Amino acid sequence: MMLDVAYLLLATVALPWVAWRRLSGRRPVAAPWTRFRGDVGSLASARDTPRIWMHGVSVGEVQLLAVLAAEIRRLATDGGRVPDLVVSSSTTTGLELAAARFGVDRAFPCPLDFSWAVSRALARVRPDLLVLGELELWPNLLAAATRLHVPVVVVNGRLSARSAAGYARIAPLARRMLGQVALVAARSEVDAERFRSLGAREVVVTGSLKFDGVRGDRRAAEVERLSRLAGFRDEDRVFLAGSTQDPEERLAAEAFLALRETHPGLRLVIVPRHVERCDDIAALLERRGLRVQRRSRLEAEGADPTARVLLVDTTGELAWWWGTATVAFVGGSLDGKRGGQNMLEPAAYGAAVAFGPHTRNFRDEVRRLLDADAARVVEDGSALTAFVARCLGEPPWAEALGRRAATLVASQRGATSATARLVLDRLPKPT
Repeated sequence: MMLDVAYLLLATVALPWVAWRRLSGRRPVAAPWTRFRGDVGSLASARDTPRIWMHGVSVGEVQLLAVLAAEIRRLATDGGRVPDLVVSSSTTTGLELAAARFGVDRAFPCPLDFSWAVSRALARVRPDLLVLGELELWPNLLAAATRLHVPVVVVNGRLSARSAAGYARIAPLARRMLGQVALVAARSEVDAERFRSLGAREVVVTGSLKFDGVRGDRRAAEVERLSRLAGFRDEDRVFLAGSTQDPEERLAAEAFLALRETHPGLRLVIVPRHVERCDDIAALLERRGLRVQRRSRLEAEGADPTARVLLVDTTGELAWWWGTATVAFVGGSLDGKRGGQNMLEPAAYGAAVAFGPHTRNFRDEVRRLLDADAARVVEDGSALTAFVARCLGEPPWAEALGRRAATLVASQRGATSATARLVLDRLPKPT
């Protein structure tokens, strides 16, 4: 009850911000009223099969859960007892991807952590197992699942030093929450030790699902379709800046401007993290004299041969666009506020990969890439320009960097199968 009161106070303070997000045309908060009530919509019935509720906060986690779900189905088919898999997310883009990958009748907004909301959602979903991606621990949700005897499994468990220190400050609450988790499948031994120190009952190191959740085939039909759609030629060299946030689009544009005269085959593709910023980004690029074509207009207009810059103003395609890149910069990593985005996606394709110094969300993956001499850290805009210049001026060096990246990703695969087996093992057996 006291926790609900605290949540209500926070929600009241946040209401003007929620309204501003919707009215300003920025990315709105996902289904706030639906999540407040704990509605799950027209969720398909589970019939006579066991049901697993999977939760991923946003696009990255939902993508990993979709890969894990496919492996769970594959393994369960051999055992003759395939579970019904439903998924929730907490963001608009995460919900869109969840509906696309799992089906609209198996995707729903995750309830806010009010006691009535989580109880209503659990009563409607009726899961036999709750799977949480990475580290989505909420006191009321865990308590309600425990009361209903629904085991909870955390997959791809990640606990940074900063998060561990934060949980240590609320150690009694952290221990109570982790004590209600049946199993943590951790990314690394370092993560595992942090979970254990905070009171997790059972922790197994499975490795990172992110290595399995990336593609890597440049000949994939979707990669080739996008390349044709964009009008890329064999002699073009694509510099792709993906998952970018301010000011990374400007820095990528400055690198392109500095190099386009000496490298006439250079193409710039920008895929911002938040698509609602595309109008501002397009205006920024045009003020610098760049002719820009938008991805959303390619089918209707065809590729504009005079536009050397493509702005991807649609969602859900970045994993394929990386397959067109010669040189890749992974955004959210230069200003220290976001903690980086998934650099394993371009690495899997063998692109020459760079990212900024602020990558706390991918600390283990970055360490592996750097130890293998398979990526570069760029400290600022001038370092980014220098990196792109070297890749274009020394193709063998860039190709070797990319090969090492692709080899590393391939060598680390296998966590998804191990995690899927653990999840199925935790699924209650029929009585």
